[in-house]
Amino acid sequence: MTTRTFVLGTRGSRLALAQSTTVARAIEEAGARLGEEVRVNLEVVRTHGDVSAEPLAALGGVGVFAAQLRLALLGGECDLAVHSFKDLPTAPTPGLRIAAVPQREDPRDALCAADGATLASLPEGALVGTGSPRRAAQVLAARPDLFVCDLRGNVPTRLSRVRGLDLGADAGTAPSA
Repeated sequence: MTTRTFVLGTRGSRLALAQSTTVARAIEEAGARLGEEVRVNLEVVRTHGDVSAEPLAALGGVGVFAAQLRLALLGGECDLAVHSFKDLPTAPTPGLRIAAVPQREDPRDALCAADGATLASLPEGALVGTGSPRRAAQVLAARPDLFVCDLRGNVPTRLSRVRGLDLGADAGTAPSA
């Protein structure tokens, strides 16, 4: 039996690698069910959004995490890529298509706060970090007495800011919390 090998492009964060590994295993299992030996190798692609510490709005917002993955696909460096829908531009890229969408994980947002505080129990004037304008609006709608600041980085970096008491809390996605 011939082994078919595919290269899957992914960002290098723990969350992206976990999601990409799940997709890679699903592809390999689907091949096995069809009687084919399939191997999927992960290839980490560093994106502008990963290497820059600037706020997303300053980077141009949409696409800063996906542009390098698109270029890697178009340049033949990888055969497929896994990426969060929320970071994809709405306009399709000529030559590429969304071929599959895996079952969605928990879509809820989570608040990670020092000492297990909840949104309701954060002290007045507490600083909440998030990189998402939607989450910032939700926090301020629920608690207009709080302050929201731009917070970027992978999950461990954001949580270290909360533990280091720079921030009262980090608003992020439940699967990453």
